Amino acid sequence: MDSSTVWIAMLLTLLAGLSTGIGGLIVLFFKEINAKLLSVSLGFSAGVMIYISFVELLAESRVVLVSSLGDWGLWINIIAFFAGVLLIAIIDKLIPADENPHEAPCKIEKADKYDLYNGNKLLRTGIFTALVIAIHNFPEGMATFVSSVQELSLGIAVAVAIAIHNIPEGLSVAIPVYSATGSRRKALGWSLISGIGEPLGAILAYLVFLPILNDILFGILFAAIAGIMVFISLDELLPTAQEYGEHHLAIYGMIIGMAVMAVGLLLLN
Repeated sequence: MDSSTVWIAMLLTLLAGLSTGIGGLIVLFFKEINAKLLSVSLGFSAGVMIYISFVELLAESRVVLVSSLGDWGLWINIIAFFAGVLLIAIIDKLIPADENPHEAPCKIEKADKYDLYNGNKLLRTGIFTALVIAIHNFPEGMATFVSSVQELSLGIAVAVAIAIHNIPEGLSVAIPVYSATGSRRKALGWSLISGIGEPLGAILAYLVFLPILNDILFGILFAAIAGIMVFISLDELLPTAQEYGEHHLAIYGMIIGMAVMAVGLLLLN
């Protein structure tokens, strides 16, 4: 495989991960987040992910697996899809509900004074959330890398979708760290650290999967990635989008995301 392809895939994964830092920057420069815009953005990201998953990844997986395994490929395609759903569901289940990293306040307020206990508690919350997000983003990094290696246009689409949904995750890290310490640098730093799971996932995919990649493994990984992204969209993005805005705003954002991705993939191919 061309080394430039691998480097481009790594770069896309790194950029998707570092988008958590955008959430950190928002905390630094804005006192209040536009909830409706955030709702549409999250719906947009969900639309991109759902469209890619069913129209591109799952369909491509089925073609490859059936071509390689015959009728058994249909069953492997289905099993791999739900295995991806199960994997990300288990990761989500292991995250304590009180520390859910997908809940970002719409208003950002900096308190001038905290007693030592509350300040330390907020700081621990921010750091713990950063570590949880890093673990949660691990399979997303693998998804971006594998997609980019197989088909660059698809990798770009996956990276963009993941980058958009990483922004509110960065917010959920930066807010408590900034409130506890008053340090912009620490808030931004921890929001960036929370995205480290993406490139680490790409490195694992490179070390483990790249040497043994073949059509069957590609088909299995594509179906599993589709399952991961569908779960993220339905369990995290759309419910959060509806919390921040009207129900219809989230749906409009989702439909726009699907339409943009449909046109974008046609132009990139």
